[in-house]
Parts: sequence; structure tokens; C-alpha cells
Amino acid sequence: MAEIIKCVAIDDEPLALEVIKQFCHRLGGIELTTFSNPEMGLDYIRDNKTDIVFLDIEMGDVSGLQVASRLPDETCFIFTTAYLHYAIDGYDLDAVDYLHKPFSYARFQSAFGKALRRLGRKQLRSSGQSIVVKQDYNNINIPLDDILYIEAMEGYSKIFRVSGTCVITRMILKNLSAMLPPDDFMRIHRSYIVSRSKVKSFNKQEVILNSGVTLPVGRQYAADIVKTLMK
Repeated sequence: MAEIIKCVAIDDEPLALEVIKQFCHRLGGIELTTFSNPEMGLDYIRDNKTDIVFLDIEMGDVSGLQVASRLPDETCFIFTTAYLHYAIDGYDLDAVDYLHKPFSYARFQSAFGKALRRLGRKQLRSSGQSIVVKQDYNNINIPLDDILYIEAMEGYSKIFRVSGTCVITRMILKNLSAMLPPDDFMRIHRSYIVSRSKVKSFNKQEVILNSGVTLPVGRQYAADIVKTLMK
């Protein structure tokens, strides 16, 4: 039986916890428990065996730096924060890594690998086969191979699937992009992400998908798209 890595994430932002949850799901083999209340998270860690802790630094009146200093000595932790100026303090506390929000899946995977090496544990094999998004009150599991493209709308995103259906979620395109493997998906416009394997033809003005859908290319993305897709 595969070894389960037990993790805890503490952050007062629900969206930040959701991103970590999605990334852990993609890695597989992780049992994640989340807390928006730092003291409750700290109590849980003290009472339950925890391998890795993802810890925000600024959480209202509570500092993640203070929480880190109160963790059990053997705890392996990674800071997740939007404030770069805390980096030195974080490393002084012997943090494994420092993830600057918003961080990508690849960056998350790298930090997680460092934590496993410190623990002397084997690397997990990433499944990378699906993402889970919320539509209304339901969690929808979407295989990566079934994603054709994603369109940003005002306050939400539309995920167009190869199967012909469309999932509408209130996640913004930027956060969805962070959940997707960069080798398989690319931003072509401020309003569009496409699956690279579904691209039939392209130029600096537009991308045509296998389904026949034509999407515009944003000027700032044009050079990178041509360079990437020509590889």
C-alpha cells in the first residue's frame, strides 16, 4: 500500500486553502486537513501526527511566524504568503520553503519535494489527471484530457469540455491557471486558456482548436505562443 503523507494547511483565506487542496489532490497520496483558525490548527498538529504543514504568515491578528515557533520540533513546514519581506524570517525559523502567492502547481510540487527529502520520504507520483471545481453547490471533477479551453467571464470562468458540456465556476482564470500543468495548458489571451494538445493550427492572431473553435491571441502572448507551440 502506498505511503500516505499527512499534511495540514492553515490560512485565513478560503481560496488559498482551496488551491492547496487542489494541488494536493493532483499530487495524490496526501491526507490534507485544513484550518482557517491558527490556534485550532496548532492544537490539531500537537495532537495528531503531521508530516508537512502549509502555513500562511499574515492571518488577522495572528502571525504565522509565531505559530511556526510553537510547532513541535520535528514538524516540517512551508510558508505560503503574499508578502516577500517575511522570507528571511521564515528561513530563520528553518522553514523548508517559502511559497509566494499566487504560486503555480510546479512551484508547489517543488516545495513539497523539498519537504519530502527533509523527511527522508520517497517522492510521490503525481497523478495530474483531473481538477475539481465548484459549480453552484456541487464539486465537479474534470479530467484534464477533457478540457478543450477555458474562457474568463466577469467574476467566473467557463470550462469547455471535449465531451461537449460546459462547466461554469466562480473561480477566476488566474486561479484556474495555477491548477493546470504548464506543459499541457497555456494562456493565449487575458480571457482564454487552451489545452496545447487540442491546438490544430495557430499564428500570432488566432488559435484554431481540433473542434473547429477559433480563439483570439492576445498581443502580449503572441511571441510566447509561437515559440512554445513550434517546439
